[in-house]
Amino acid sequence: MKLAAYHTIGRVEAGIDEAGRGCYAGPVVAAAVILEPSFSHPLLNDSKKLSAENRSMLRKVIEDSALAYAIGEATVEEIDNINILQATYLAMHRAIERLKKKPEFLLIDGNRFKAYKGINHACLVKGDGRFASIAAASILAKTERDTFMQQLADEFPQYDWKNNKGYGTLKHRKAIEQHGLCKYHRKSFSILPNPTLFS
Repeated sequence: MKLAAYHTIGRVEAGIDEAGRGCYAGPVVAAAVILEPSFSHPLLNDSKKLSAENRSMLRKVIEDSALAYAIGEATVEEIDNINILQATYLAMHRAIERLKKKPEFLLIDGNRFKAYKGINHACLVKGDGRFASIAAASILAKTERDTFMQQLADEFPQYDWKNNKGYGTLKHRKAIEQHGLCKYHRKSFSILPNPTLFS
């Protein structure tokens, strides 16, 4: 299915999406992307439906072609202090404020968003599979976060972050049971079955 180039014709729209909201470890990362209405690519889609190779290739295409794009993140400390939902909004807002071109409207993947001052928005469930700019944002957010988690994996190889990127896979959970949590784990998440391991 071809993705829609815009929500409303003639308006400068930025697609917004995040990666890592459900992870046990690492930051939540958001991206904002403004595309030309004429932009299209046959492989552009929700990042979760693409191979790592295609995501990497499309990232370069998006960065070369976008009218503007930016990345924002919220740290593990911020996630633990304000909760993952508010941290996701914070990462999205940081991405929006870093855009070199100001959008007139925001297309948000999902069903909830904290309004960004001065710019109206629409929340679009499964928007990353419907609108090109949101799909592009999903690719930038995921590739940015995956690269970061692979770097952290060199410091803490026991958690297998090179493969799971911080998600709660069986191997990751077993490693947490064996080694406990490290500084990059989200302490506010109910990760450990045994509370004494927090001590």
